[in-house]
Amino acid sequence: MNDFLMRQICSELEDAVGREHVSLRLSDKISHSVDNFWLPRMYADRGLIAPLADVIVYPGSTEEVSKVLVIANYYKLPVYPWGGGGGSQGGALPLKGGILLDTKRMNRILDFDEQSMTVTAQAGIIFSQLEFYANERGYSLMHYPSSINCSTLGGFLAHNGIGVLSTKYGKIDDLCVNVEMVIPSGKVLHSAPVPKHSSGPDLKQIFLGSEGTLGVMTAATMKLFRLPETRRFRAFLFKSVGDGLAAGRDMLQVFKPSIIRLYDEAETVSLIKKVIGFAKPGAFMNVALEGAADLVDLEEKHMLEICSRYGAEDLGSEYGEKWWNSRLTFFYPDKVLDFPQMFGTMDTVLKYANVEKAYHAMKAATEQFEGVRFIAHFSHWYDWGCMMYDRFIMDNPPEDPDEAFRLHNEIWNAGVRAALASGGVVNDHHGVGMKLGRLMKEQYQDSMVVFEGLKQALDPNHIMNPFKMGI
Repeated sequence: MNDFLMRQICSELEDAVGREHVSLRLSDKISHSVDNFWLPRMYADRGLIAPLADVIVYPGSTEEVSKVLVIANYYKLPVYPWGGGGGSQGGALPLKGGILLDTKRMNRILDFDEQSMTVTAQAGIIFSQLEFYANERGYSLMHYPSSINCSTLGGFLAHNGIGVLSTKYGKIDDLCVNVEMVIPSGKVLHSAPVPKHSSGPDLKQIFLGSEGTLGVMTAATMKLFRLPETRRFRAFLFKSVGDGLAAGRDMLQVFKPSIIRLYDEAETVSLIKKVIGFAKPGAFMNVALEGAADLVDLEEKHMLEICSRYGAEDLGSEYGEKWWNSRLTFFYPDKVLDFPQMFGTMDTVLKYANVEKAYHAMKAATEQFEGVRFIAHFSHWYDWGCMMYDRFIMDNPPEDPDEAFRLHNEIWNAGVRAALASGGVVNDHHGVGMKLGRLMKEQYQDSMVVFEGLKQALDPNHIMNPFKMGI
């Protein structure tokens, strides 16, 4: 990129989105070079600068996104869609320079359809703002991830995210009715207007989870739910993780709680103690039931019987309510893992037959590294299995950035490969990004040809979010 060409490209981008919405400021470039991924944060902590975009662009509409992508495709410039910057996988980092496309000006609510129980919004809206809008009208989107206050609708769709109420309401792909996406040619694509049909493969499922590697998602229609009559919590203490897993599995065969969170003993005696004040050895579980009060009464009866069958101590509602009220506090300063520690969340999802096996395999794989400890909880439960939200923590990582970079990736390789060998997947809901792209081929092997074929068809110049998702 030379100065003359850069001036010409910026002139064209200013014509597309307005001069005030194109930035070459170094401060803007640096602030868009670090997300919540440990490695770029380590760079900043060690006084280094992660890769920078050449220009930051802030489009305000689908039409403006289309114009930007046409310009980028002509000049063969990389484009990185950016939402709130809260991702933990390096999924939006501008690794190869080019254009960073910040979507947060695209924050309008386009339609609120109470008859169909849907809301349509631009993809750059901060999700909590969309939720507040629905709450004021007696509804909820029932998607409550920990980053709800700082991440966008498009960001959650891009990595196919999940919230704490998913056991009852599903992942964001279950909650999404349809989606709009712009590809590098400038064409605006739409999935089917309804989420269930037999009109060929579901385009929505191709767009969701694509992490900006195929195009830019610009709008989506989401389901609405009436606010529940009651939401009731109950906490339990199991003697072992295995007993808790069996109880959770059995509950799903009878009814669907909105929340089941089961913590291993290491996390029970550390994080749970720190946040809600419960300090007793064992595996802590919080369950939430919600809906019509008489139905919740019946579900509660079955829940108590099942947990009693597996020897659980009934802790009542107090700790469960504290957990709910603290669900975001877990990720605030002084509670969340942070520097100087090295840490990572290796969330995977497995069938029930493989969950305990994966837990022990991943614990052994990560704790082989001196100074590393492993904690986990189990959430987002299905009829067939559940997700394991497991983390490695190293209190005193190397100060040298080269050594820290190498060790970080070695721990991730060991932990995720243990998950794959145990019947799990590369990731459950944080996405792949650059952090785990190298492991996608190990999961999919020859099936990667499908992702590669889609990439070649929709993005033949390979400008969209390069070096992400292993494609």
